[in-house]
Amino acid sequence: EISQAKISGYTLYQEKYRSVPMADEDFDDSDLPDPSLRNIIDQKSLQWVFVGGKGGVGKTTTSCALGVQLAKSRDKVLLVSTDPAHNLSDAFSQKIGRDPTPIQGFTNLHAMEIDANDDMEKLQQQMEHATASDDDDSNGGISALMAELTSSIPGIDEAMSFSELMKQVQSLDYDIVVFDTAPTGHTLRLLSFPTIMEKALGKVMELKDKFGGILGQAASMFGGNGAQMQDMLTGKLEETRAIINKVNDAFQDPDTTTFVCVCIPEFLSIYETERLVQELSKFGIDSHNIVVNQVLFPEKDAEEMGEWLKENNDKLPKEAQDICGKMMARKRMQDKYIGQCFDLYGDDFHVVLMPLLDHEVRGVEKIADFSESLVDPVDLET
Repeated sequence: EISQAKISGYTLYQEKYRSVPMADEDFDDSDLPDPSLRNIIDQKSLQWVFVGGKGGVGKTTTSCALGVQLAKSRDKVLLVSTDPAHNLSDAFSQKIGRDPTPIQGFTNLHAMEIDANDDMEKLQQQMEHATASDDDDSNGGISALMAELTSSIPGIDEAMSFSELMKQVQSLDYDIVVFDTAPTGHTLRLLSFPTIMEKALGKVMELKDKFGGILGQAASMFGGNGAQMQDMLTGKLEETRAIINKVNDAFQDPDTTTFVCVCIPEFLSIYETERLVQELSKFGIDSHNIVVNQVLFPEKDAEEMGEWLKENNDKLPKEAQDICGKMMARKRMQDKYIGQCFDLYGDDFHVVLMPLLDHEVRGVEKIADFSESLVDPVDLET
């Protein structure tokens, strides 16, 4: 059944892309979700906000803008980038490291960028120090075990890194944490960490039970204590599993956690968003906000713009005709996919249209200006 969601201004979508015409007088849009992220700002119980979507759709800009808005009503806000290609430093035009860094112009907004590979190296070093003997080659046994584990169970390195991150973040005592996540595929792996940890523990126990003697001899050849190495690795995995299960329970609580999906009005991005929404639902993660970035003139209607262009096209220079023609083609395409987005999500989701700007959103001042559109959206009635 076709959704009854309708956004004023998209008459082209209403007339062309709905199979059932709908009279305006029969429709009451007062119960539709507010097209802004004000609901996130007002929900004081929220502790974790994830921002995710396809690569290149503006996740980092949205995360930073949301963090700026949250800083107006929360005492301590932390932005965390889990994307290996970190962009927080570029967005705020300042150096941000793996420790919480104050954002210039704010006293209650901090940001940090983490690297899973660095975390795994540090974890391996800790275990090597704990099991080391007098032999300089004592790290060989634990290195071999870690290599076997990571090759046998893809994602275990990310899971253990995420566990270390959550331990660190929880110890910092922030009111709310906004995660600027990696593109969709990496984000969905994050949700499967509890399953990954169960497989990891099973693998270690299998190695220990079936090949404990062989592993012990191999570790001894490298100067390490095989049983001690296995016990430490098992203990570390148990600790990691406990943390991840606890965090996973919190993530499945809509009072404390929500996921903001970010997209642009193009087919692949809308398709990826639908896949993400379905996966989040499968894992029990709350998601009721979608931000659509790079929208051409969200307050204008493509059909009205097309009529103006048709009337005035002959008066324009050839170059201007080409430019306006390409712009109109893009506008019609965007309106089509925005219409589909509202049809899919308009009844249940807060769908926020963010305008395409004439400049890059870089630096605190421009991010702050851009963030206003998240909570005070473009009026589609005008």
